[in-house]
Amino acid sequence: MIDQHQNQLGIIPTDDALSLARDAGLDLVEVSPMEKPPVCRIMDYGKYKYDRKKRQKLGAAAHVIQLKEIRIRPKTDKHDREIKVSRARDFLDAGHKVQFTMLFRGRERFHRDRAVEIFKSLLEEFGETVKIERHPAMEGRRMTMIVSPVKVQPGKPAGQKPAAPKPAAPAAPKPTPAAPQAAVPAPAAPAPAEPKPAEATVAVPAPAEPEPAGPNPAEQPQA
Repeated sequence: MIDQHQNQLGIIPTDDALSLARDAGLDLVEVSPMEKPPVCRIMDYGKYKYDRKKRQKLGAAAHVIQLKEIRIRPKTDKHDREIKVSRARDFLDAGHKVQFTMLFRGRERFHRDRAVEIFKSLLEEFGETVKIERHPAMEGRRMTMIVSPVKVQPGKPAGQKPAAPKPAAPAAPKPTPAAPQAAVPAPAAPAPAEPKPAEATVAVPAPAEPEPAGPNPAEQPQA
């Protein structure tokens, strides 16, 4: 039996072990039931279950990155190369690094430029989904290159290059302040016209009509 302080108490009766756990306010848990005699331990069983569940979650979330190798040759045909690229893509999607190894035989090692061109074409096929961990380099009769996956942003399709930033619109020119102009005095109001003197109206009497003349006594006939 093991107490709450990790001390081994040896073999003790079950009743005594239960009494010790009860006095400590803990639980008596059988941790190795297949052993003879079984191994028991005094502990807080609720806390033990919580810690075990937490460790399991951390273990599931942990991801071990491995280095996968893809071997090709300068004379590998297009179909076989597509198969190897597909396998490498699966490894990258799983979060692993991939080492491409170009194997040379005989006089093939004198055509390193051909191997560099093949590695460049592989990088073009993966696009923006990978980054180079180690550039192509010769190691004896082989040339190796290591790439690792790049996390793709949500909503962005794999292999799509980021859009080029749009040039900022030119700022509107600031208005040039107008030069101050001298104040022009307002035209003076015209002086009021002087009133003309009223013309005196003189009444002219109308001419009197002539009275009719009486009969002339010289022209009257004589009786």
